[in-house]
Amino acid sequence: MMSLQKLVRTYGYWGILRLLSDYLLTKVLFPGARLVRRPVYVRGKANIRWGKRLTTGIGVRLDVFCSDSEQRLFFGDDVQLNDYVHIGAVQRVEIGSDVLIASKVFISDHNHGGYNELIGDSEPFVPPLHRPLVAKPVFIGDRVWIGEQACILPGVKIGEGAIVGAGSVVTRDVPANSIVAGNPARILRVFNAESGAWQRI
Repeated sequence: MMSLQKLVRTYGYWGILRLLSDYLLTKVLFPGARLVRRPVYVRGKANIRWGKRLTTGIGVRLDVFCSDSEQRLFFGDDVQLNDYVHIGAVQRVEIGSDVLIASKVFISDHNHGGYNELIGDSEPFVPPLHRPLVAKPVFIGDRVWIGEQACILPGVKIGEGAIVGAGSVVTRDVPANSIVAGNPARILRVFNAESGAWQRI
């Protein structure tokens, strides 16, 4: 537990008052969470399964678009979303436990329209807002770390223990215990359990 003096040095007096206010509101609005900082935007709260001890930064946006009471967005325990994370779910987005997501990360299980022959192509003459939502589930395993401004796109599965580099656009599955980066993201290193080291690919 931080001493009051260290809290003041870290956050200042106004910052401490704001943290206290956010903490009290968290206990009322999100009882199982550790801390949800304001402003926060949540659409479809009833369609979200909240894990224990969720922590968010400011400006987090969670959108669940559905007309039923089914849960579509799932959080494991001890998940931390930093500032301005945006998650959109139509079908299913599942985030495991002990996941750290840096600021300005975008995660979505859907697109406005389909753009390959397997799904059925959307015509460019139709405004994007009027194209049908096409969704594929997103799964993020336990102990994943997603770097600043990464984008996780529909249909992606990120294996446990993986690291996604800052600014990456993840368009395909990420193996467990690997490091990916780039646009599109590609594997850079894999953890070798026998040697206890990250090895280049």
